[in-house]
Amino acid sequence: MTASVLGAGAFGTALAVAISANGPVCLWGRNATWRGENPRLPGISLARNITVTDDLSRACDSPTLILALPAQSLRGFLDQNSSFLNGKALVSTAKGIDLSTLTGPSALIRQACPTTQIAVLTGPSFAADIAKGLPTALTLACEDAAGGNRLQHDLSTPVLRLYRTTDVAGAELGGALKNVIAIAAGTVIGAGLGDSARAAIITRGFAEMSRLATRLGARPETLTGLSGLGDLTLTCTSAQSRNFRFGAALGAGRPFDRTTTVEGVATSRAVAALAERIGTDMPIAAMVARLAEGAVSVEKAIEHLMTRPLKEE
Repeated sequence: MTASVLGAGAFGTALAVAISANGPVCLWGRNATWRGENPRLPGISLARNITVTDDLSRACDSPTLILALPAQSLRGFLDQNSSFLNGKALVSTAKGIDLSTLTGPSALIRQACPTTQIAVLTGPSFAADIAKGLPTALTLACEDAAGGNRLQHDLSTPVLRLYRTTDVAGAELGGALKNVIAIAAGTVIGAGLGDSARAAIITRGFAEMSRLATRLGARPETLTGLSGLGDLTLTCTSAQSRNFRFGAALGAGRPFDRTTTVEGVATSRAVAALAERIGTDMPIAAMVARLAEGAVSVEKAIEHLMTRPLKEE
């Protein structure tokens, strides 16, 4: 078996579809009783070599497990199922920072499953694009260079190209922080402030991302790659991004479906707390956290950001 994907949401299903080009894949979900087509990813037929199951022990027969789970659900899943996961290669696709620990996916995995090989798969991608076989490039981060090389070759396909790095911190922080900035970008568009304002948010937001990530040990060049600037560009400019759509609804004063997972909401709160703890200035992220909680109006948030003391870029 090429790999198992744990998490049968749209993104997990799309990855299963993509890597099934390399061989058999097992796709696990708690309520994965459907066959042929996942209701979470309509219009996409599953290849015959994709086995869909709700039996976790069966899915974990593979030596490589892709954890396609939301960031805020990952810790609980790891704690409950570590006996199935230890000793495997675990590849996390979560893009967020855990609210309870203020740490990223790799730290959660390391604590719950100390005998695993840890990797992070992240970068500019939408589930629908991957599932349709559209060309996509992602970052695969693994501190073990040999293990990363193996995973890179096992999971890359003719239309899914993986670039390897050993900078796990940089890759996962880029993926988490860009969601927060995408909410801010959506907010300025929803509020009718225009593309110039969005460009300013993207640029200053990237400065914030780089500032926090490098403070936490990331390499600057990682942030300028697919997992940082690449993913930031995609999610700040496309309505396919749930974080962007959530921000646009905030800016326009429209309701948003709260049953839809928007990773940047919880991550903005985690980032605000983390930045305060280590003394790093993150004004956009802090304002997104307040906006998402309803603690400040869009008008007041914009006024606050625009009247901050003038300084050099």
